[in-house]
Amino acid sequence: MLQYIIVSTTGTVLIRGARQLLTLRGPKEPRRRAALNDLGIIHDGSLLIRDGIVEEVGTTRRIENLARARNAMEINAAGRVVMPGFVDCHTHLVFPPSGGPDPDEHTAARLVCSNTHQRLEARARSHLEAMARHGTTTVEAKTGCGADESAEMKLLRVLSALKHDPLDVVATFLLRLPPDESGEEARQAAIESVLTELLPKIRRRRLARFADLVWDSDGVSPECFARYLRLARGLGFPCKIHADQRSPAAAIATAIEHLVVSISHLEHATAADVLPLGGSPTMVTLLPGGSLHNGGHYAPARALIDAGAAIALATNFNPRHTPMLSMQAVVALACLRMGLTAAEAISAATINGAHALGCADRVGSLEPGKSADLLLLDVSDYRELTRQFGANLVRLTMKRGKPIYKAGEVARRPPRELRRG
Repeated sequence: MLQYIIVSTTGTVLIRGARQLLTLRGPKEPRRRAALNDLGIIHDGSLLIRDGIVEEVGTTRRIENLARARNAMEINAAGRVVMPGFVDCHTHLVFPPSGGPDPDEHTAARLVCSNTHQRLEARARSHLEAMARHGTTTVEAKTGCGADESAEMKLLRVLSALKHDPLDVVATFLLRLPPDESGEEARQAAIESVLTELLPKIRRRRLARFADLVWDSDGVSPECFARYLRLARGLGFPCKIHADQRSPAAAIATAIEHLVVSISHLEHATAADVLPLGGSPTMVTLLPGGSLHNGGHYAPARALIDAGAAIALATNFNPRHTPMLSMQAVVALACLRMGLTAAEAISAATINGAHALGCADRVGSLEPGKSADLLLLDVSDYRELTRQFGANLVRLTMKRGKPIYKAGEVARRPPRELRRG
């Protein structure tokens, strides 16, 4: 369980004396090219939080002399890094369910239906708590049960119950069509069911923020996917595309044409494939954890940055196939395997992740008026995030100005037991 600290979200909090305060302040649009390296660092920085909102950011000398800071609850960040909380903008938090042998998609959907709502929620909550311990403060979660309406609705209700406890959870409906062996007739029936019944119902009940799809170039025409995107946008859903196929060019072209918010994976894309994404409003979500666990290729991150594409980083967490919960590990992998600088990776994991979820006006940077979602790291330089792969450097996680996790001491054995041993 998370180690919670009982602190009221009302009132004023002063975080003072950070060796490096990474504000990520800057333009309102996603960061590209050189802008990815600008972390808005304030040395010996402090920030003032009131009622869960960042009120002032600046040097310690200026902030601690403000009249509003005099009676604030103080958190000493001396010698440490303070930065925005991570925004994990691509996960499979609740599907497929964990435990037991690895099922096919149909069996996994049946497992969802056979599990109680309470059990599914408890498992998902344990994952969210682990994410919070490693510094994530906002997370996107996809469904993906195919055309199984009962399983989809059950997962969406679970995600709705988890929305703000302890993290902000953004729900995404993921269209995953039946496999080829189901037959063309079954696949077309599944598509029609989603388009005419399931998606409108989800929209009416406001159970999902985004509509996503798994791009499958085998057995489904691009026009079928284009129809899905048109209908979803017509219903008011911003759209996303999974593009982990070996030939992603058609998925990229469709994403740009239909103003898709983000396209993810692109592990098999070439430098030529990604050129059209340069300057496009469509963001690219890179998932180095998936490549690590599956032993596959890494997306051409440097080619994307050089082309002017806006990139975000995410875990691709999946309880069965990509059990990586830590955005710290993702930042390190992006630098070690994809050629990003530490600053580029942090920008992609915070403010650009927020842009990929449409919430950059509220989270992703530490600026006046935004939610006080932040981390206190037990290091004096942000570049340590890329050097200490596998270590949890988070000393404190705050969500809306409330500490939700604090690192504790390891319990020592009593001297009497040591002597007896």
